[in-house]
Amino acid sequence: MGGNPDRLYRLDGVTHIADVINEEPQRCISRGYASRREVCSVLAMADLYHLARLNKRWFRRDKHLVSAFIERWHPETHRFYMSFRECTITLQDVVYQLGLPIDGRYVSGCLIDFQTYIQGGQPAWVWFQESLGVLPPANQIQKFAVNCSWFQETFGELPEGVDEPTVRRYARAYIMMLLGTQLFADKFGNRIHIRWFSYVARLEEMGGYSWGSSALSWLYRCMCRVANRHVVKLAGPLQLLQSWIF
Repeated sequence: MGGNPDRLYRLDGVTHIADVINEEPQRCISRGYASRREVCSVLAMADLYHLARLNKRWFRRDKHLVSAFIERWHPETHRFYMSFRECTITLQDVVYQLGLPIDGRYVSGCLIDFQTYIQGGQPAWVWFQESLGVLPPANQIQKFAVNCSWFQETFGELPEGVDEPTVRRYARAYIMMLLGTQLFADKFGNRIHIRWFSYVARLEEMGGYSWGSSALSWLYRCMCRVANRHVVKLAGPLQLLQSWIF
């Protein structure tokens, strides 16, 4: 404890993460542009800052642990049936674990007639190019999904001294990656559907959506799917499941 009575209890050993808990800002997302203060401020405005910090450096999936719980998941009741009691993940858990809002407008990944979806009279891909400043090549597009590798190569590092519009473009791209690969990932995990672009195009409004309830619904759906013995890949916000288990 040392001489500071206000210091929280620390586990022995300098390698334990609790030893650097007071250095939390250094854990902002990952190295590169996403750790830049200007991008972090946009993520905070969108209520996705805490989610962005759960990167691979600080979160490693325990496949055996997750699989053990999935085997005890009942799709009919949306509960885990353990030897000691029944339990499940709630909206309150989503707030505690991911820091996502559970109030506000609903999030929907479904758009009717997406190919002709417009905003201000513009087709979706035109809107995409104007908001991100670039359009992916044809070999990086699969229907309405863009390869994650293209996002990483194109927006992997924010240049120094850029203006506000450029920061916002990079922030939009990063949020697209967050939504497509962490919060609403599919079983492939290497593509990002542009359905989320209708949200990231309006950065100031993103904090008004209930991302937490949508993420929990998607996790429930993914666990119900993988409970089928013929389904072998689990998708969804697995960091929510694993952090809840811990």
